[in-house]
Amino acid sequence: MSTSTPILPSTTVTPPPAEPSAMGGRAAKSSFGAESTMSLLVDSLKDRLLFAVPKKGRLMEKTLELLAGADIKYNRAHRLDVALVQNHPIALVFLPAADIPRFVALGSVALGITGQDVISESTHAEQIVELLQLGFGKCSLQVQVPVTGPIQTLEGLSGGRIATSFEVLAAELFNGPNGVDAKSNSNKKTKIEYVGGSVEAACALGMADGIVDLVESGDTMRAAGLHAIHTLMKSEAVLITSKEPHSTLTPELKSLIHLIKSRFAGVLAAKKYVYASYNVERKNLDKALKITPGRRAATVSPLETEGWVAVSSMVERKEVAKTMDELEKSGAEDILIFALDNCRVGI
Repeated sequence: MSTSTPILPSTTVTPPPAEPSAMGGRAAKSSFGAESTMSLLVDSLKDRLLFAVPKKGRLMEKTLELLAGADIKYNRAHRLDVALVQNHPIALVFLPAADIPRFVALGSVALGITGQDVISESTHAEQIVELLQLGFGKCSLQVQVPVTGPIQTLEGLSGGRIATSFEVLAAELFNGPNGVDAKSNSNKKTKIEYVGGSVEAACALGMADGIVDLVESGDTMRAAGLHAIHTLMKSEAVLITSKEPHSTLTPELKSLIHLIKSRFAGVLAAKKYVYASYNVERKNLDKALKITPGRRAATVSPLETEGWVAVSSMVERKEVAKTMDELEKSGAEDILIFALDNCRVGI
């Protein structure tokens, strides 16, 4: 396992070169005579699967909800960016989302959660495998220009100035061998300016002709007088691992990757679907099944009443009222909807 300094807190006590402790010398004692919290923690990581999760920002809250739904229990000590999971040999490593692709790609951690946009910007995409799309953190990476400005096309931005925090992707779009500059008649190279935050203000302040930035609802961009002229990519949060697992990943720990993926898929399915049950005459079954085809297929069971069947099916939660109305029109009766706390859907 790679012991990278970003996961260590600045408050770590540096132990003096003293004799081994009473616990066999596996961790040095602090100046107060007790083993430091971090030295014990690092020592305990050796037999655990390391799982990098966002420590702040737009992905953190949803990630923590997903961990809770998957029954991954942990206590995170104050100011420590490593937390030991209580009910599995897993350790959570809290990192900035932008750093997670590098840690995963290099095998420093076995799993990670981050955005697809961050993976593409990191240049480590070829070393990373996306295990599961998580359905949150959805956004678009777009080129935006002032609504009333003179430039309204990508070609018009060639040779101009672009403000962005996505320097790699923006440079590829404009300066790449098949980019906007190469396709335009201009001999000038588009200048990519890095801006860490409030990118939408760059045009109004006169420092850029256009921007490349993430857009969720679009409200912020509209308020700044901007609109999209090109979308580079759609993005959402994903569960990732490395194509080349670290040598310390034992078969026992490797099996946890499938377990976590399966649990996450179940939590996501339970949020997306509800369980519908109804009775319908067999002559109307085909019509009803078109309304509730199920996630994979509906379950149909004969009833003791001649010519009737019971149907069970998963239907999308957001369409449940419409589905019940259509089922009733098709002749279905005794229509019941059950919420799903959790499930396993097969992956």
